[in-house]
Amino acid sequence: MRDEIVRAITGDGLVKAVAVTGRDVVEWARNIHKLLPMSTAALGRALLGASMMGDMLKEEQGSLTLQIKGGGPLGTILAVSDYEGNVRGYVQHPQVDLMEKYRGKLDVGAAVGTDGTLTVIKDIGLKEPYVGSIGLFSGEIADDLAMYFVESEQIPTACALGVLVGLDQSVTAAGGYLIQLLPGADEEMISKIEAGVHAMGSVSHALADGLDGEGLLKAVLKDFELEILEKHPVEYRCYCSRDRVTRALISMGRQELSGLIAEQGQAELSCQFCDKVYRYSREELEDILANM
Repeated sequence: MRDEIVRAITGDGLVKAVAVTGRDVVEWARNIHKLLPMSTAALGRALLGASMMGDMLKEEQGSLTLQIKGGGPLGTILAVSDYEGNVRGYVQHPQVDLMEKYRGKLDVGAAVGTDGTLTVIKDIGLKEPYVGSIGLFSGEIADDLAMYFVESEQIPTACALGVLVGLDQSVTAAGGYLIQLLPGADEEMISKIEAGVHAMGSVSHALADGLDGEGLLKAVLKDFELEILEKHPVEYRCYCSRDRVTRALISMGRQELSGLIAEQGQAELSCQFCDKVYRYSREELEDILANM
């Protein structure tokens, strides 16, 4: 099953939906950051949620950042999506030990924590980005994203995210969906969606049993006529480059860069999203300083 985003709308135009499948996306993140199962599940959910939200941006070259600070042992979780749903991210403390609600069920909410905030930053090319923030509701991420849409954007939303980790710690399945009611939707539609959510159950197990993104939407919205609008692939994609890192060095200012050269004589900077290391010799740093 390939990693992809599927967007759909009901025939009456009152419910829009998006689903993502991202096993390879989350597995890529696991390998880059050397994640243990607990952080794989949490960062994976954040990446999947950010991917769907980023894909919902209407502006080309826009980006969306999802930041979760819950006060739990995982620390800050950050996921960034471009306007096509390609994502990158990291978790502050990836080596957190296993925490389970019960045998075989990871307690993501406890690892993330609930004493903090979920913040969404949308950069759509305006002078200042849009920033929305809510207090964490459960730490399970999907519940918190649904609450964000209700509180910050007044859009009734159902959200589910799932990451299934195998005994060898690799990602077996990963995906999720966002279903949103548009103006004019009534209580009967809400009841139908709730019944569909309940009937399908766990997203990760549904994916492991063979459903793809379109299958997820058709299962949850089984009582609706569904029109698939678009499908396209997504991936873990970092935009770091030596040029960007050089600009970061320049932004330090002459005094701080001069101090770095005097104290260390070189620099090694690693990308927080892909762990690629950029090395600068004394001569290279002095050239940057001379051209500032």
